[in-house]
Order: sequence, then C-alpha cells, then structure tokens
Amino acid sequence: MTPVDDRFHELRRLLRAYEQPGYAFDDTVEAPGVALSAYLRTTAFAPERAAAAAREIQDLLTVGLFSDEVADDVELFPHIRPPQGVSVEECLRVVLQHLERFLAAPPPPRTSVRPEIAWEWRERFPALAHFLGAYFYQDSLKLEYESHEEAVDDYLSGESTEDIRKAASEIGEVLDLNPSADELAEAAATLGLNEPPPTGLSLRQWLINIQGVLTHHLRDSVS
Repeated sequence: MTPVDDRFHELRRLLRAYEQPGYAFDDTVEAPGVALSAYLRTTAFAPERAAAAAREIQDLLTVGLFSDEVADDVELFPHIRPPQGVSVEECLRVVLQHLERFLAAPPPPRTSVRPEIAWEWRERFPALAHFLGAYFYQDSLKLEYESHEEAVDDYLSGESTEDIRKAASEIGEVLDLNPSADELAEAAATLGLNEPPPTGLSLRQWLINIQGVLTHHLRDSVS
C-alpha cells in the first residue's frame, strides 16, 4: 500500500521506466521516447496512473525541482539525464504534454502487444514477476528449496488468493504473447526466472503445469 504522504509515488514509477533505455530522457515534443511509450502502453490498462503522474509533475514544477520543500522526495527519484542544453524541468514539461494528450483520449489497452523493455514486463505482469523472481531466483533450488514443487508449495502457502489468481492469469497472457521458445525464455528471464525448468520439461510446458497447479489450488480454496 502506498503511504498517504508519498507525494510523488507515481512519478517515481514513471521515471524508473527510463533506467533501462540509459537513464536519459529521450522524448521530443512530437513523440514520446522508448521509456515514456512503454509507460503509456502500461497505463492504458490503468489511466488513473497517468492522471496521477500528470498531477505530480504539475505539483513538482509548481513547487520547483530544487525547492527545500521537496528535497527529500526528489532525492528518491532515479537520476535521469536530460539532453545537453536542456533542463530536467523542460523534459518533465514534455512528458506532461504527452500525458495530457494521452488522458484527453485514452487508447484501449492493447493486450496483444508485447512489452519492449524490462520495466514494462514487470509492470504489466507484477504477480508473475513476483512468483518467478522471489521463488526461482538464481540458486534458489540450492539455497532454499530442494525442488521446484517445494518452491511452488511455499508460494501457495505464503501468498494471497488474489495474487495467486493474478499470477495464474498472467501466465496465460505471457504464454500467448511469446509463441516461440526463445521469446518465452527471454520474457521469463526478464520477469525474474533464474532457474531452469525441471528436467524433461520445456519452459512452456512447465509454466502450463504451474498454471494448472495454481488454478487447482484456487478451486480447492473455495470448495
């Protein structure tokens, strides 16, 4: 849950999108860059996030980026570089313009469009990213679990029904978005998977099996 006094929560989330493309603003007045395009595709599923980011940018620009009033908040921002000769405030005004255009006519979510950067994968599939990243990180099957099944059992015993339901749904979406084995491996690694599937199973079949286990668990929990 976001603290009530977290003044720039959504703006921080937006700025994190710029980390992978190189910690640099790459937007122009004419078109959003790589990071902002990813953010807009993501917030098509939740336009209220874009509205919050727009309000927070307006707030920040009104107070001033270097105001003592927001110094502690600004210190928490990722440090994104502006182009030479351009200020951060000017970059944020360009971002704000794109957000306002988006909010004037929010596009429908495009579920068939594959995310382009790691931030977008994690934002779009947060429950699956948590499942893979928290339970199948590098050497998890040596350091914490004796088998894939034990890791899944630990997940089922420790996570909420809603998170398990979301993870099961997101597995289906990720499988649909990645028809080839290479695409699926890349997506799963981006979402946090650092362990190979069980011996004798392809990654696709293992994820299908996991989805079945999660779905079965959800049915049992309501019966």
